Amino acid sequence: MSLPSVYQNKFAEKLTILNDRGRGVLVRIYNIKKTCSDPKTRPSFLCDKAMESSIKFINKKFPNLDVRSSTQHLGPVHKDKGDIVRALGPYYYSFVDVLEFRDHVYELLNTIDANQCFFDIHVNYDFTKSYLDLIVTYVSLVLLLARTEDRRVLIGMYHCAHEMSHGASDSSFARLGQMVLEYDHPLKKLTEEFGPHTKAVTSALLSLHFLFARRNQGSEQWRSDQLLSLLSTAGTMLSPASSDTMACEYLSLEVMERWILMGFLVCPGALGTSPQCLELWRLALQGSLYVTLLRDEALQIHKVTEELLSSLKGYGKRVADLKECKEHAVAHSGSLHRGRRAYLRGAVRELEALLEDQPGLLGPKALFVFMALSFCRDEVSWLVRHAEHVTKTKTPEDFADNHVAEMLFLMEQLRRLVRRQAGVLRRYHVQYLARFDALVLSEIIQNLSVCPEEESIILSSFVSSLSSLSDKGVDDKEQFDFTPLRLDWFRLQAYTSVAKAVLPLSTNPDVGRIMNLIVFHTKLLDSLEELLAEASDLSDLCFFPRPVEKMFVATMEEPSMLRYSIAFPLLCNHFSRCVHPMCPEEYPQLQAAALGLCNKFLEEMARQACACIMDACAEQHNLSEQLLPKHCASTVSKARNKKTLKHPSKKGEPERGKPGAESQRKDRTVTTNMDKLHVTLAELSLSLNHVPNFTVFEHTVTPAEYLSSHLEARFTKAVVAMACYSQATQEVARPSEVLVGLGAYIAFIQSLTHFVGLDTARIIRSVLLQQTQPRDAGGEQTLTTIYTNWYLEALLRQASTGAIVLAPALQAFATVPREGEPSFSAAEYSDVSEMRALAELIGPYGMKFLSDNLMWHVSSQVAELKKLVNENMDTLVQLRSSSCKPEQMAALLPRLTSADNVLKRMTIIGEILSFRAMAQQGLREVFSYHCPFLMGPIECLTDVVTPDTDIQVTLSIFELASAAGIPCEIDPALVNVLAGSKMDGSSSEEDYKVACLLLVFVAVSLPLLASDPASVYNTEMDGYNNNIHCLAKAIIHVSAALFTLHNKNIETHLKEFLLLASVSLLQLGQETDRLRSRNRDAVSLLMQLIVAESSFLTVDMLESCFPYVLLRNAYREGRWRRGWR
Repeated sequence: MSLPSVYQNKFAEKLTILNDRGRGVLVRIYNIKKTCSDPKTRPSFLCDKAMESSIKFINKKFPNLDVRSSTQHLGPVHKDKGDIVRALGPYYYSFVDVLEFRDHVYELLNTIDANQCFFDIHVNYDFTKSYLDLIVTYVSLVLLLARTEDRRVLIGMYHCAHEMSHGASDSSFARLGQMVLEYDHPLKKLTEEFGPHTKAVTSALLSLHFLFARRNQGSEQWRSDQLLSLLSTAGTMLSPASSDTMACEYLSLEVMERWILMGFLVCPGALGTSPQCLELWRLALQGSLYVTLLRDEALQIHKVTEELLSSLKGYGKRVADLKECKEHAVAHSGSLHRGRRAYLRGAVRELEALLEDQPGLLGPKALFVFMALSFCRDEVSWLVRHAEHVTKTKTPEDFADNHVAEMLFLMEQLRRLVRRQAGVLRRYHVQYLARFDALVLSEIIQNLSVCPEEESIILSSFVSSLSSLSDKGVDDKEQFDFTPLRLDWFRLQAYTSVAKAVLPLSTNPDVGRIMNLIVFHTKLLDSLEELLAEASDLSDLCFFPRPVEKMFVATMEEPSMLRYSIAFPLLCNHFSRCVHPMCPEEYPQLQAAALGLCNKFLEEMARQACACIMDACAEQHNLSEQLLPKHCASTVSKARNKKTLKHPSKKGEPERGKPGAESQRKDRTVTTNMDKLHVTLAELSLSLNHVPNFTVFEHTVTPAEYLSSHLEARFTKAVVAMACYSQATQEVARPSEVLVGLGAYIAFIQSLTHFVGLDTARIIRSVLLQQTQPRDAGGEQTLTTIYTNWYLEALLRQASTGAIVLAPALQAFATVPREGEPSFSAAEYSDVSEMRALAELIGPYGMKFLSDNLMWHVSSQVAELKKLVNENMDTLVQLRSSSCKPEQMAALLPRLTSADNVLKRMTIIGEILSFRAMAQQGLREVFSYHCPFLMGPIECLTDVVTPDTDIQVTLSIFELASAAGIPCEIDPALVNVLAGSKMDGSSSEEDYKVACLLLVFVAVSLPLLASDPASVYNTEMDGYNNNIHCLAKAIIHVSAALFTLHNKNIETHLKEFLLLASVSLLQLGQETDRLRSRNRDAVSLLMQLIVAESSFLTVDMLESCFPYVLLRNAYREGRWRRGWR
């Protein structure tokens, strides 16, 4: 048979196109099956109750559907016929594609049989492989079609709607309906169809006998042969790894198994024709319990084959063989594959380490890499498939593997190595093709006994193309393309594999063997990614989320496997290969599944790593807490007792270890909790840091960012938890203790840069900055909110009740001891060091929030004071005008109401402003320490302000200074808050009048303090037991703010206040009731405190209206030791 006549059959082209087309149709039918089985995606017409009668009718009458005489049953279909045609059109034409595909397969198989083609996987590899792939694709398609339960409804409903819309049925419906009926029992029909093709199928399968028996071996045999080991034959390490069956070496064992089992399933007659067929079939049946149809659709091969053979006559012995093989598979297949996986982990680990160290070996030993990838892929695929489908087993450990992550990781490492060292592969094989393959092929051509002109031209062109290759192409980064050469060889295989070929490959196998070698070498030059996918594609795992997740969970529970856990997210990189051009509607679902799975894996890895980090931080926090000053008391006490030889320690008292004792070890094998945390963290960090990023469905995924986000969230919660705040009991940790703990956390988090590529500085800045705001990014309360609430609700509220007093000598608030109440030391939360620590924790933003809240309380008190002034407006006006008439003032004073309330509210304002001043001082010290270069210019600006400076400029400068903690003559925050609290409906003049009268009210009410038993000056605290010394700050700052708002002279009004207060206090000397004047001298000292607080008043001003001798006598009589400020 001449070349042109054989060329007309176009076997190579048809096999290539039909295999790709068949794969696409198979994916479409799979998508229809999954879509219709899911209530969420099922076509709405199939779920509509109104359609139920029509669906039952179509199912019952299919395919004999007479639309015209069945209007009663098909009324709902007629109503929505347009929508049905549009919605079910893609489904219907997918089934039409199946029909057309079947026709083309029939035609091609009949043509191949007519030409009596020769098949041998070792010789015409591409031709044999494509033929077997086509058979398996066709059988899988028919079986999957039979599994699609709604096929009749989809086809029948579309047919009815189409005929109703167009007046005639679709031209393909009759044949399509007949095909669906025929395939209701698919295997019986398939055995009939493949009866004429048994000879061709058998010859193709028999060529696998030697290869399958050699590849399908246990781990013991592999270990004996030192499979994949380069070190076992170190002397030949540089020799190229070659084989007469090159492509067969990395051909998937799973694929061969599918060929054999499905081939003999549709051609059972072949089992009795040859002992080799029976042996091959039995060997394949012993390896697996399930065979893949497509993705997660599998065939329970033993059950299906037994049902088929039992229905056929004369297959009793085959059924007995089948049962024996099933028992063997159930008992031994799991352990067989478990042993293989164990061997492959060690062998591939050694191979990867050697090639990573000596990448030059990748040239001669490239075949080993693809063999390793193929073997690993087969074992992973087998494990996942059986873990999904095998539910009941006596040996569950055979279908679970907590070390599978290492195999996946090693596969990923080999792929990365091949991509990274692609230049080595190209340079080596360019030379190999030009200097060896071309010469061997040329020699074989010359030794051919018969070589027709056409074949000679093709083979000579191969030699010419290969001989022209040189290293220069690699140096110039030339893009090689050997696709035409490989296609020509595929065509030549088809031409020379028919019976009566002039140059039959069956008698010239050397041509096939060398060309198979050449094809492999050319793929290393121009199709490296396709070759990697062919050997190691794991995209089908996208459809096995449950077993893959179980393996991931098992990996995370195995400490030694944590470093390989990144293999699972990287696995999602393969899933984009699942998409087929003939089924683009799958893309969104596959993308969502892949990204969801990848996200789940990385979230869990990051969660565990973050938990480990936070546990280690907590350990460091505990260690740092042991060094706090409060814990040294017992140590000091013991040391003192040793010197004095007193109070020996009690026997029952536990011995407290000294800080640092945890670092002393007597045995290096003893591991502490911190050791375990470090090891776990190091393993997880290796995994998360393995790749900077990777791509999943066009989305770039950065593993370290998952850890960063988790760490930020957990760190934020840990910082808040350190405060130990309880709203019910109003308990909170001291700011200084929280600051120490925070330092321990930060120190450990900063050390993470040694483990993983995290921007720890950004994480720390983000978390700490969030703590300066009222709410963090998650809307939860922060340290700023906690401490603001606590100081307002706990400390200052108790100060307003007299339980806590301001102690200027201590620069803190102090608790007044009371019997029967739990001890609480306010000084421990309000002294200088605590205010510094508070400023460090919540920063300038937090301090501003604290200040704003304090000022809001001041504003509410001022608003109440204004109400009291309005109630006593007339009396206060008369008092103000009677400042020089003591007798008239004495007569007016009893008419005032709520004078005690005014003093109480002014005292509360003073307490709030005093606390704010202490907080501001802490902020100033912290700010000066961290930003001295900023503090200097701000202080200079403050010094520049004079009374003549514009008030708006003054307030702007004071606002800047206040933000840095610098005290100001006029408090801008107080000015702002009082500006927003003007009385409704009042004019500016009225507000100004109320402000003036408020000072009058306070001044004339001061004598009432003398009757309070608590108005005693305490020299130890440098203040009064009832906090009235806070009145000075309240009077000065409130008056300065109020008169600044009205743009009035502050000094003038304060002088007026001094005059009224002096007159009022001097009248106490004429008081006959001793109880009302018993603390007259102590209260008189308030005048000096007021002057000392204000920058607008001087001692001379005070002496002009209040005799200094009274102050001196007050100091003498009370033995006061306080000097002039």
